[in-house]
Amino acid sequence: MNTIVRNIFLFAFVVLTAGSSFAQQKDIKKANKEFDKFAYIDAREIYLKVVEDGYESAEIFKKLGDTYYFNSDYTNAAKWYEKLVTQFPDQTEPEYYYRAAQSLKSLGKYSESDALLKDYVAKGGKGLVIKKFEDDPNYLKSTVFKTRDFALEKVGVNTSNSDFGASFYGEDKIVYASASNTEGAKVADWTDQPFLDLFMADRDSIGQLSNATRLRGDINTAYHESSAAFTKDEFTVYFTRNNFLDGKKGKDKNKTIRLKLYKATKGSDSSWSNVVELPFNSKEYSVAHPALSPDGKKLYFSSDMPGTLGMSDLWYVDILPNDTYGTPINLGSGINTEARESFPFISDKNNLYFSSDGRSGLGGYDIFVTPLDKDGKSGIITNLGAPSNSAQDDFGFIINEDSRIGYVSSNRGGDRGSIDDDIYLVKEICSITIKGKVFDEDTKDPIPGASVSLLDENNQLVNQTTAKNDGTYSFIGNCGTQYTVRGVKEGYNPYEKVIETPLLSGTVEVPLPLKRIGPCPPNDLGCKLNLQPIYFDFDKSNIRQDAEIELAKILAAMGEYPELIIHIESHTDSRGNDNYNEALSERRAQSTLKWLVSKGIDRNRLTAKGYGETQLVNQCSNGVPCTAEEHQLNRRSMFIIKN
Repeated sequence: MNTIVRNIFLFAFVVLTAGSSFAQQKDIKKANKEFDKFAYIDAREIYLKVVEDGYESAEIFKKLGDTYYFNSDYTNAAKWYEKLVTQFPDQTEPEYYYRAAQSLKSLGKYSESDALLKDYVAKGGKGLVIKKFEDDPNYLKSTVFKTRDFALEKVGVNTSNSDFGASFYGEDKIVYASASNTEGAKVADWTDQPFLDLFMADRDSIGQLSNATRLRGDINTAYHESSAAFTKDEFTVYFTRNNFLDGKKGKDKNKTIRLKLYKATKGSDSSWSNVVELPFNSKEYSVAHPALSPDGKKLYFSSDMPGTLGMSDLWYVDILPNDTYGTPINLGSGINTEARESFPFISDKNNLYFSSDGRSGLGGYDIFVTPLDKDGKSGIITNLGAPSNSAQDDFGFIINEDSRIGYVSSNRGGDRGSIDDDIYLVKEICSITIKGKVFDEDTKDPIPGASVSLLDENNQLVNQTTAKNDGTYSFIGNCGTQYTVRGVKEGYNPYEKVIETPLLSGTVEVPLPLKRIGPCPPNDLGCKLNLQPIYFDFDKSNIRQDAEIELAKILAAMGEYPELIIHIESHTDSRGNDNYNEALSERRAQSTLKWLVSKGIDRNRLTAKGYGETQLVNQCSNGVPCTAEEHQLNRRSMFIIKN
């Protein structure tokens, strides 16, 4: 990609001191001007010519290294930084040891990289990157250990130039930035590539992209556009653009055109118009890479605005009514480092994915993830590991965590730095083994032949198996998913356990202790018929198919004994509002009665009542901490013989 769009921070660079000749000084002065304007390609050619003519200095090596480093060409960056730290160690600031270490790490030279990080510390370098390095010197092994299991493949719309920064747009489209080579296109000084535009592509059922076209309307200009974020209704887009609006360029005090965030709306013809600049932009700093919270009330972005802790930080603003916004809030030192954080993405499950080169990783930009609570505070930060991360730059990660399909941008496929940025389709193949043993709660003996069911969060059957001779069972489930594991055996009370599987592949142990049923009360028909629990979907009262199987036993008994009169009781646990629970249990009791009547049972032989949480069988009343299993004992339907 065009790297100014990735590296949105700026430096105050020192002007070179006197050289060996007037001609060389003139060349260096010209190169410095190009460098300070981020025209790295032009500056690089001049610096290389000066070195070729025999002139060397710490400043030239620094700037030569930087022209490659900030274009993600780590091979050449490492070459010039090595000359710098070897020949001019006393004139080398700590940050250059850090950049040299990062460059070597991207080349797979981890031991040499670690040695330079130690030099960075000795030179006075500090910050989160050093704390992580010192706390976990075996960070590579740790990163690999935490790897999430993804499969990557290039998408079909990549070109020979930069393609990056995919964004979800509706159910079946992706919007991304591309320096697609169009005849007559203007060329950016930073990378000598065409300026970026935003493109839209169709997304098929397996995630592959095709039919790329430029976004219609007023979004694309002669300068850079990238990194879009769309509202859920698809009628508003936030996007990154150079400081360019209504045909006018804006420049900072160094004559550099910075990056800003803009908003546009979609018209009836599906083209984009009404482009407006967001009020917290400035010509003196960059704001880029928007991302929306799942509820659409917060806009996240990356910036080097005042208050930034490092080179670029992650920030957010509240989106307020009437096209107004709150004050930008820095996400703080828990996420931001002294280096670069960029490309935020918030999943529908409120996980923040972002890229950073300020934390222990595999090289260049690495992708990290952290959960956000309801107040936006972050939890444990995890490196996604390989293959999502590589020794090169990996960024712009987005994913639908339900389908486990997403996209990532990376320059891992070439040796031209940011020019080789491509979009990769990401498929998470994470799986969880759910296993355990069904056993007698009192004797601890295994219970072979027990029926074990795996149900989803809506109590729908996912899979079912029978416990082996040693009582063991197993299922294969998905990562990051809620399940209920239920064990049932004639002569025992059923047992169930609610679990939440982790985001990493692995094993979850779920033992199933079953309690043997004692003598049945004389009037409890359900107990006499070994009736299994009558389950309802969450917050619903309709009779499910699995409940019909159990009710059929009641139906058969009432058909066999016409004199039977039955009272149907429905009970809930204490969770939820008391009055609501009573009303819900009443609906469920009446629903059960209506089912039996619909099967031919005389209405006069049946009564029904919902008792809510008024007749708990244990201590689990309001406010008492109880396990899911203890609450389950209270969620029951009973069939009491009245005659």
